[in-house]
Amino acid sequence: MDIPETVNGGRPTITGGLLKSKYVAEGLHFHWGSPTTRGSEHIISRRQYDVEMHIVHRNIRYATVSEAAQYSDGLAVLGIMFKIANYPSKFYPGLSRVFAQIPNVIEYDSTAQVSGSITLGQLLGDLNTADFFTYKGSLTVPDCHEAVTWTVFPHALPLPYEFVSTFWNMRDSNGDVLTDTFRLTQPRNNRAVVYRTTKDLSNIFLG
Repeated sequence: MDIPETVNGGRPTITGGLLKSKYVAEGLHFHWGSPTTRGSEHIISRRQYDVEMHIVHRNIRYATVSEAAQYSDGLAVLGIMFKIANYPSKFYPGLSRVFAQIPNVIEYDSTAQVSGSITLGQLLGDLNTADFFTYKGSLTVPDCHEAVTWTVFPHALPLPYEFVSTFWNMRDSNGDVLTDTFRLTQPRNNRAVVYRTTKDLSNIFLG
């Protein structure tokens, strides 16, 4: 999903934490599993979740995502976990509008549009954005450039089964079912992973 300009003509941005520059939101995508597997790319406290959403941001120093991917400070990605809940106790209007369009993009190369306006904050549900893991890593799709500062929120948002199960009907270019679209967990390779909570003063800020 491409993230368009705001009503003011700009784009949503993030900064703070390990981010030494301002990063502008470019788009978002999902990773999922299958009816028998879970599909998040991060495992938190030994738990893998059903779906993981990535909101990709580009350092404003670089003109495009492709250019930014060539630099260690080029990209910043927010990782949001989702878990199936048979009877979700919460409803997220912004996210629900995005998920409502997924049945319209089941077939390969099909498109849909989310009408109206959505804020970046609405895509985070009710997550506490001051509570997160952060580390220097890579993209999880080829060529896996080591250009990403990851911000991963540890608390999963509940989604109804019908939202998650729609992903399992996705089709690839051959018309085959597209499942398990996640990269396997990689070694840390001595990377420092920082955990910040609401008690810290240097939190990530949404702009």
